[in-house]
Amino acid sequence: MKAKKKEIDTKVSGILLVNKPVGPTSHDIVDYIRKRFKFKKVGHAGTLDPFAEGLLVIGINKGTRILEFFKDDTKVYTAKAKLGLITETFDITGEVREENECNATEKKIIAVFESFVGKYKQVPPAYSARKYKGKKLYELARQGVIIRLPPKLVEIKWLKVEHVDISKKIVRFSTEVSSGTYIRSLAMDVGYKLGCGATLIELKRIKSGRFKIENAIRLENASDEEVLDNIIPIRKVLDFLPGIVIKEDYVKNVMNGAQIYSTNVEKLMGNFGKGERIRIINKNGDLIAIAISERTKNFINTLMKRGIKDRVAKLYKVLGDVGDIS
Repeated sequence: MKAKKKEIDTKVSGILLVNKPVGPTSHDIVDYIRKRFKFKKVGHAGTLDPFAEGLLVIGINKGTRILEFFKDDTKVYTAKAKLGLITETFDITGEVREENECNATEKKIIAVFESFVGKYKQVPPAYSARKYKGKKLYELARQGVIIRLPPKLVEIKWLKVEHVDISKKIVRFSTEVSSGTYIRSLAMDVGYKLGCGATLIELKRIKSGRFKIENAIRLENASDEEVLDNIIPIRKVLDFLPGIVIKEDYVKNVMNGAQIYSTNVEKLMGNFGKGERIRIINKNGDLIAIAISERTKNFINTLMKRGIKDRVAKLYKVLGDVGDIS
């Protein structure tokens, strides 16, 4: 007798780490997950180009509400660039515009790549998912409308040239960059500095903030149960944040929007100052809300010892519903 297929909990919430293959867009992955599992809300933190592969951070249901906490995370990539080749998209999928000789030595190539470590102003490629007046740049570009956005200050945290194939003019490198950095543009900027141009031919994201590719799942090879088992609960995703444990009789009040006062506090978790994001949790560690601290941990301790009532945190996002804490 065939085992009964496990029923999908369409209300499950959390973060799913997906290892995106080359081909689909980030939106395609989001759409696929939404339709396959009938989830009400699905979103992602940080677009990956169709030709790129690797780590995509996906928010499921209430998990979409915490994606903003990861949008500014640094990203780590491995990549390959072809020197002397220039395409309209700065990657291998675009129409070839120029093919040039590149006579730079390996030493010179490495030096130029590494010279980009630090902050610099980068022009986003015309073929990208960035928006201009509500439309994505690549949509406008395909209509023949090329929008040149102003340069944006980005930061290359580190960059390591792994291998240079002089005969094929291919450079393999890895790098950690600030959010919003285009590796296609970085490769092209390196090419311009070398005087021959360059195009990205491979790109893989292996890390985004604290999330790693090793923990990501390939959707095309996974059963429904495997995908669901890999959804990280919100309480675990944000457990790196300091927090306030509130008294049990005040949990429902917070879920309904009540602010946090010193007299509602059971205990404090971790160290924090004024103006920091903190978790509001119950005694079991269930995540109820994200708040902004209005007092330091030490100050709150003093208020608690003296029995003084004072507002200590302002709610930012309530993440649990009454009777349903994620």
